[in-house]
Amino acid sequence: MKLIIQIPCFNEETTLPMTLRSLPRRIAGIEQIEVLVINDGSTDGTARRARELGVDHVVEFARNQGLGAAFRAGLDACLKLGADIIVNTDADNQYFGEDIEVLVQPILKHQADLVVGTRDIDSIEYFSATKKCLQKLGSWIVRKASGCPLADTTSGFRAFNREAALRTIVHSKFSYTLETLIQAGTGPLSIMQVPVRVNGKLRESRLAGSTWQYLKRSGANVLRVYSMYNPLKVFFVLGSASFLAGFALGLRYLYYYFLEGSSGHVQSLILSAILLILGFQILVIGLVADLIAANRRLNEEVLYRLRKMELSGNTHSEDLQSQKSLEAARSGHSWH
Repeated sequence: MKLIIQIPCFNEETTLPMTLRSLPRRIAGIEQIEVLVINDGSTDGTARRARELGVDHVVEFARNQGLGAAFRAGLDACLKLGADIIVNTDADNQYFGEDIEVLVQPILKHQADLVVGTRDIDSIEYFSATKKCLQKLGSWIVRKASGCPLADTTSGFRAFNREAALRTIVHSKFSYTLETLIQAGTGPLSIMQVPVRVNGKLRESRLAGSTWQYLKRSGANVLRVYSMYNPLKVFFVLGSASFLAGFALGLRYLYYYFLEGSSGHVQSLILSAILLILGFQILVIGLVADLIAANRRLNEEVLYRLRKMELSGNTHSEDLQSQKSLEAARSGHSWH
């Protein structure tokens, strides 16, 4: 069983050493533990420092791509390196590294495909009261959108088995935390949460410039992803609201026309017709979007099978190469 701990980094030369020191070197049930750093276009010496500290693998971007892109590249690299379990953690040493052992236990026991480390938000001293309330509100919204009963949906401290990593597709460059949960909630993966500890604050968050900016980008991301996987629900609500508003205005016009004999209120009649037509069009768009979503799910399944076949082929080629090298060594010859 091989575990790879991936760490997305952007200008983390100072905090990376502390993060690496806290990582476990041995875990019961795991034969091999490796560390992979994704250098997301850092302008400091993050990549150099990672190599000096003995990191096993480094993936580098020429320029900053965003946390979502770094996470996606890390998953792909870990799969190609033969990881059975992948743990994602932050480079700012926010999460307690020794809790990785707790995080991977449900996967080792075949109880879950994806495990999320849940922080005790109320006990985090450097979170303001406003941030704590927003964290809880955001987690509640994502729980409703994804169907995953998780208390801390923004936690980036997660463990994936190989199956979960193969099925994970990240579209956003901004972040992966919310999108992957909504995606996982609509798929065949089993999800669990385990309590984890956090360390003291070393630096400010770099994900967004302000709380408002984070809320705006996260909210738009949640709505977009939820619409991708549940378009009929979204368009049905919007279309029904427009249709009912138009119907109500139409009833208002008929009331004044027949019961009070008033020939006015033509504006209500025009607006009613517009809203009824708009509602009908939105419902039709919802049906088309649902057909597109069904086609996308088929494409994702095909992509999953292709990735699985490709990685199985790589593993087979590596095994074959190792076997030939061993045979060549026994016969006194080298093989390339």
